[in-house]
Amino acid sequence: MPGIRLDIVTAERMVYSDDVDMVVAPGSEGQLGILPHHTPLMTALLPGELRIKRGGEELLLAITGGFLEVRPDKVVILADAAERAEEIDVSRAEAARKRAQERLTQQRELGIDGARAEASLRRSLARLKVAEMARRRKARR
Repeated sequence: MPGIRLDIVTAERMVYSDDVDMVVAPGSEGQLGILPHHTPLMTALLPGELRIKRGGEELLLAITGGFLEVRPDKVVILADAAERAEEIDVSRAEAARKRAQERLTQQRELGIDGARAEASLRRSLARLKVAEMARRRKARR
């Protein structure tokens, strides 16, 4: 089966650019699977795991939101941030999760923006989930 070009870009860098067999992304309406010859579309992405399938292998990335565009010849992901599983600093992500949870419980007392704290929590949980999934796969090998 011929692949489809995937480009993942953040403001800082080109995270990934290659031909792939399938992309599974956390769309605003749920998980979205993209195969070659998919109908063109554009959607917002939520924080979560991005799975890239290529030649029997699967690459995991944590993304913190952005947009996905499917064109006839390629898929373009403009991500707020994207990290490969091996790039994730688990202790930093865990500290961010704890801070966000504390802010959510104290939001009324301290006048904290609950939406920002909730978004921060979703981002840190996505990073931790991707890191854990990668760790489990590595242990199975």
